Amino acid sequence: MIIDLHNHTYPKSDDSFISPDELIIKAKDIGLDGICLTEHDSFWTNDDIELLSSKHNFLVLPGVELNTDAGHVLAFGLEHYIFGMHKPEFLVDVVSKEGGALIAAHPYRRRFLEEPARVFEQRQRMMDSALRETLLHKCDAIESVNGRGSTAENAFSEELACMLHKPITGGSDAHKLDQVGTAATIFQNNVNGVSDLVKEIRDGNFEPIKLPAW
Repeated sequence: MIIDLHNHTYPKSDDSFISPDELIIKAKDIGLDGICLTEHDSFWTNDDIELLSSKHNFLVLPGVELNTDAGHVLAFGLEHYIFGMHKPEFLVDVVSKEGGALIAAHPYRRRFLEEPARVFEQRQRMMDSALRETLLHKCDAIESVNGRGSTAENAFSEELACMLHKPITGGSDAHKLDQVGTAATIFQNNVNGVSDLVKEIRDGNFEPIKLPAW
């Protein structure tokens, strides 16, 4: 199954220019098997997700992109925001108690600068600094293919995942219609709901895929 794990829609994500309906229609048109709604620090209710999925006869999965003191993470298996989730230690504890899953989103941000990284020693310092961050070690996977990231940025994320011995995912990080499905994740097993998704993420049964711009 090909699922885009990282998408934003308006108005829950105020920096997005696409509605949930537009996102789902586009995802269906380009042949994806499912999409995740991962708004910025904002949660979809299970009822609303079920309504969207039923309306379009398409797999829609709830998630969230959380802004933490150590960067952004995609979280699955949570249902509402709890004050303190910006603290990595607290967030990891909540996700563990809820039986959820965490993916480090675009981990190159705030950690990697493309021009300075052309010098090997500077790139190595960036990598060493990232490897000291506890939250990345606690994530179940690393997003190594971000649809809005450059080749060099995504390469940094992939190398980081390799150093951490973490599986890697792909997601478009779509905020505009033409960004939908530019990256996604191929799951080996069927995913029929968020509990399946969490299990597959935690088991590492997937790989990222870079797709053409539609």
